Amino acid sequence: MTSMKDRMLAGELYRAEGPELLADLDLAARRNEAFNRTSATDPEARLAALRELLGSVGEGTSVRPPFHCDYGWNIHLGPRGFVNFNGVFLDVAPITIGADVQIGPNVQLLTAAHPVDPDPRRQKWEAGQPITLGDNVWLGGGVIVLAGVTIGDNTVVGAGAVVNRDLPANVVAVGNPARVVRPIG
Repeated sequence: MTSMKDRMLAGELYRAEGPELLADLDLAARRNEAFNRTSATDPEARLAALRELLGSVGEGTSVRPPFHCDYGWNIHLGPRGFVNFNGVFLDVAPITIGADVQIGPNVQLLTAAHPVDPDPRRQKWEAGQPITLGDNVWLGGGVIVLAGVTIGDNTVVGAGAVVNRDLPANVVAVGNPARVVRPIG
């Protein structure tokens, strides 16, 4: 029998239950708390707590607390990036962030997806699809990126946009839903 964690990792419908997922959620909650309690006067301790929480953190990357995630180990931050206050990264599927990415305050990266049909949703079934941000992406404050989205290199997403489909490289996108308004360069 396949565990709920195996189903989640395979991108299948699963329930956030079972001993493996509950233990992972508990560990991530404790690591989130530890990271969020770190002092701005101790950047080494903050970086150590972040590396304990996340799957990988590139050299020179900084995340400002508070920060919240489901599991942590499914999040990979490239080098020289920045995540501002109140990042919410729901990582039931991988979140992969390239080099030199700038993420504004109150940004949400939401890999979780729930069935539209009310019966499986009522039964607490869900699934996840990965989110990928290319190199040198800039997400303005309050941007929401939904499950399954890839944003290409150098793309800028304006504050408050909701990104529900892939965005190509080298464009500016704004709005809800986010739409490309012009190329860069």
